[in-house]
Amino acid sequence: MIAKKAFGRTGHMSTRVLFGAAALGGVSQEEADQVLALLLRYGINHIDTAHSYGKAELLIGPWMPEHRDKFFLATKTEQRTYDGAWAELETSLELLKTDHIDLWQMHVLITEEGWQTAMGADGALKAFIQAREQGIVRFLGVTGHELIVPQMHLRSLERFDFDAVLLPYNYVLMQNSQYAADFETLLAACAARDVAVQTIKSLCRSPWPSNVTRNRSTWYQPLETQEAIDKAVHWILGDDRVFLNSVGDIHLLPQVLEAAANFQQRPSDAEMAALVEEQAMSPLFV
Repeated sequence: MIAKKAFGRTGHMSTRVLFGAAALGGVSQEEADQVLALLLRYGINHIDTAHSYGKAELLIGPWMPEHRDKFFLATKTEQRTYDGAWAELETSLELLKTDHIDLWQMHVLITEEGWQTAMGADGALKAFIQAREQGIVRFLGVTGHELIVPQMHLRSLERFDFDAVLLPYNYVLMQNSQYAADFETLLAACAARDVAVQTIKSLCRSPWPSNVTRNRSTWYQPLETQEAIDKAVHWILGDDRVFLNSVGDIHLLPQVLEAAANFQQRPSDAEMAALVEEQAMSPLFV
């Protein structure tokens, strides 16, 4: 089994690995049901999906009638207006076959225009607050990619008291001194407010090379061997301030869960530097 920790101030004890349902975007219901069996076997109790993850919400829906009480269920919207966000929430509830969402998140909120709209008088934030007041959602969060995201999340937390954030985190990315400094500033603010911190891109080896066929449903060329995945996963789990959102490919998911189940301690900087050289790793965001 995989260790659990408090998911911020929500009161939920989530497994350190959250199931990143982007991995379900292009699979069949049969494959999705095999993933459910795997999640139950490892005791994973937190699902993180999004309306923009292809068929993910549709495929998770059939799990819910029997298993809703086993999972903290999170989804996301990229809609920035009140009307757009509310309509998408209703669709997500229908697809997920549930009457409530545990965590609703503003997804990829990193541009100035999008931020201003979402936080404005008739923006998505109005829908978020209303949905929470009505008990349709329990907690609220914000997510993002790119190097700017720690700064944008800090700005969002200054605007509204969100319960969770999500952003990239891996060894190679943290060799970027500006990102590392911004990440630490954000995590200090999250610790002070008891905001849960979810991390993504754990298995990033490099951006997809132009001469390599994309054989995985990940944004990036992933690490593939169990030894390499063990080191990447253990490095993240060695930071007890964060959660690890699992990889966006169902065929790599068993290796991630096995690595997490076997976690004991964080690899040293020397071990990680050796992995970077061995795997020719490079940052996804520059």
